[in-house]
Amino acid sequence: MTPLLRRAAALAFLAGAVLLSASAPSRADPPRPEAVDRSALRVCSDPANPPFSNDKGEGFENKIAELLAAKLGVPLRYTWFPNSVGFLRMTLRARRCDLVMGIVVGAELVQNTNPYYRSGYVLVTRRADNLADLSGLADPRLQTLHLGITAGTPPANLAARDGLMVQARPYPLYVDSRYDAPGRQMIEDLANKTIDVAVLWGPIAGYFAKQHGDALVVTPLLNEPKDTKLDFYITMGVRPGENEWKNQINRLLRENKDEITAILKDYGVPMLDARGQPLP
Repeated sequence: MTPLLRRAAALAFLAGAVLLSASAPSRADPPRPEAVDRSALRVCSDPANPPFSNDKGEGFENKIAELLAAKLGVPLRYTWFPNSVGFLRMTLRARRCDLVMGIVVGAELVQNTNPYYRSGYVLVTRRADNLADLSGLADPRLQTLHLGITAGTPPANLAARDGLMVQARPYPLYVDSRYDAPGRQMIEDLANKTIDVAVLWGPIAGYFAKQHGDALVVTPLLNEPKDTKLDFYITMGVRPGENEWKNQINRLLRENKDEITAILKDYGVPMLDARGQPLP
């Protein structure tokens, strides 16, 4: 799943964005000077978390980091650490890097940059089943279908409210990404008809569905109850107090918006505009 969104399941299940990973610093902690290493772009990332990142540089966060490093005119250097509890404390907060990708707006322990994309949960169906017009989790057709859904996520709570969990197949929320990839498995199970509908975080769904060519259809969940948030703005994270560095990253994000969006589209990431509507 997402970078780091797995650890924030209470707020959102976004595989790739960090929300919480350590206790917050004391309010009495004195401000510290910026510790950014200007000789390189130092990024902390998961070595085995596609489509977000891996140690071969194949994820879309890898490609965006490469773009930023090129624009800064410095080499890109990684600190690899599993996307698990303690990630921020052991990496960014320990000053082993200066930037973390894929952080949801409002995350604790970091200072957010401006967002570089917005995505949400989606339904994935087989094109041959003609279910692309599903209106959402309350669609009565889902009552007779087998859903794949990640346990403990906002869509799972809605599915339980709609009585869909009886015939649902739950997939684990917390895994070691070096060994397990429940998002990829869910899409494989959809393709081989073990399940009928996959309910998944958009970037994961879009990427793995794309591996099946035109056989699968990704439909954003846009009509769910307003009391359950299913879409999120995704930012990068820097250390609190490093405002000059944050402003520099914001400028890079603004100046290279089109190239960043092109990378995301190339990986099949379903994106939403400021009104919450799908981008073409």
